[in-house]
Amino acid sequence: QKEPGSALHIHQSILSVQSGQNIFNDPDQQPTPELMHYIAGLQRYTPDLISFYAPNVNSYRRLAPDIAAPINLSWGYDNRTTAFRVPDSTPINRRVENRFPGADANPYLAIAASLASGLLGLEQKLQPTEPHQGTANDDNVEVARSLEEAVRRLNANNDLSRVIDSQFLRAYAAVKLDEFEEFNRVISSWEREHLLLQV
Repeated sequence: QKEPGSALHIHQSILSVQSGQNIFNDPDQQPTPELMHYIAGLQRYTPDLISFYAPNVNSYRRLAPDIAAPINLSWGYDNRTTAFRVPDSTPINRRVENRFPGADANPYLAIAASLASGLLGLEQKLQPTEPHQGTANDDNVEVARSLEEAVRRLNANNDLSRVIDSQFLRAYAAVKLDEFEEFNRVISSWEREHLLLQV
């Protein structure tokens, strides 16, 4: 309680099939447009895929302001308060860290969701925001604060079925919504202790 939750951060880079080189690094050892498109894809699609990174009702307690976890879609260079961090590294090892997934995430689904977001960003040549300077995780919350809200965002997105099987998405959403409704029927100890004294 009142402690940051454990995380499952995902570090991603992409090697070209033809050259074997990191596509996030150009011949002059500078960040490439592909890196920017990839980050922009993460920014665009993470709100709709947050249930893959925070898959349980309890997961959303971690995504709170002024704690170590991200709460918005900012990115930055070696900034550990942003959602998407480009760590300080040698150019050949340039990568993006997705800091949203919690330790309770299924690693296969979380990695698939992160790669799908980046792929859509590359395909659509999306552009990211400017890199964030300073502290980012005390700003406005830009992602779902509950599993129910996360599932509704997932159901509302039509682009994702191009890269993730639509039947799987529907089944996943149905299971998670059922879990939320089951949780919602349970009265918590906080409600008993706090509200009972106020009535």
